Amino acid sequence: MMRSHYVGEVGPEEEGKSITLAGWTHETRTFGKINFVLLRDRTGIMQVILKEGEASEKLIEIAKKLVKETAIVVKGKVRATKMANLGRELVPESIAIIGEVLKQVPFEITGKVPADLDVRLDKRFIDLRRIETQAVFKIRAEIQRAFREKLLELKFQEINPPSLVEAATEGGTDLFEVKYFEKKAYLAQSPQLYKQLAVMGGMDKVSMICPIWRAEKHNTTQHLNEVTQMDIEMGFADDKDALDVLEKVFLHILESVGKNCPEQLKVLKSPLTVPKHLVQHTYSDLVELLNKNKHEMKWGDDFSKENEEQLFKLVGEEAFLITEWPTAVRAFYSMPHDDNPKICKAYDLMFRGLEIASGAQRIHIPDLLIRQLKAKDLDPSDFESYIDAFRYGAIPHAGWSIGSERLTMKICGLSNIREASLFPRDRNRLIP
Repeated sequence: MMRSHYVGEVGPEEEGKSITLAGWTHETRTFGKINFVLLRDRTGIMQVILKEGEASEKLIEIAKKLVKETAIVVKGKVRATKMANLGRELVPESIAIIGEVLKQVPFEITGKVPADLDVRLDKRFIDLRRIETQAVFKIRAEIQRAFREKLLELKFQEINPPSLVEAATEGGTDLFEVKYFEKKAYLAQSPQLYKQLAVMGGMDKVSMICPIWRAEKHNTTQHLNEVTQMDIEMGFADDKDALDVLEKVFLHILESVGKNCPEQLKVLKSPLTVPKHLVQHTYSDLVELLNKNKHEMKWGDDFSKENEEQLFKLVGEEAFLITEWPTAVRAFYSMPHDDNPKICKAYDLMFRGLEIASGAQRIHIPDLLIRQLKAKDLDPSDFESYIDAFRYGAIPHAGWSIGSERLTMKICGLSNIREASLFPRDRNRLIP
């Protein structure tokens, strides 16, 4: 390895020792007879100090010629100082240039000069060097790690559903068509049917992190055409069982991010509070609340973006659950109540004014599935293999899905979901 330490690993115990750091030239500064080079890696920024009379002329000459974003390896001794943010600086013994800047960097990495998001995304590999962008993806990685951790603790088994499907998995026509040999196929818009089939096959409790695609022509700050879902499905269970797991997993994610990413949250200026539990509100109660506060909404409609933002203010909770939805506005496989089929056992998780998770108890009765498909103007023959799976001792089951990008966006306090995707895909962007 070219380095002995990352910047974030250099603590008081390294003071007086010789170490090697590798990264990029974040900035260079000269104050009289003192030259500074700020070396940045994914964990932070280390001040490298070169004083005339202390450092060799050769090293000072190299330091003065460095331009921002030059890749360097610096070997030197760690010294305590009150003048550096970390409380330590590096006195160099050698500086090696391992990657020269041959073209003008398209925007200012330090953030001193703001850059348009599209400009940053056009050169995303450069944007990833920004401390703020690094913080976003450290948090996203922690979200997904915590998701896996909690579900392993709850005895869920991770699976990998297919990305190519023969027919729509959730109905509708917003699908990306691909040629599959002599057949027509589509990119999966959800792992829904396959995680249900896994449960029907006896796997009982399954979880997954997988990409999905939706060919909807959105131009919003909250939608992408390729996203990552964090899903579960559980057998011998109803909606209340799945809601209990959702609460445990969601709160564990928030706790883990707060515990393991405090510096990243600080960089992003996005403080995080973990609620003790998630309050549940019925769909009907929230529609009534909106209308009571002069935000008109018709019972049976889905909540608009504006409705969700108003509910965030009116409910007074950063995170809450919406239960007991109208059957007509939910996916065909959502289980209706026996005593009131117009209401189904579906639910959403709202966080900071945005839906970040959705789920339901599923229909496991073939005749009811067929009726619900027809009610959605879908052809049951297109779902025959799926329906047939429920003719062999089907069990009650339920599940949900968390949008990884949406949750990352809200935890990080971002204004555009594209910032929460490593290389986002929207209706206009296919590169890089």
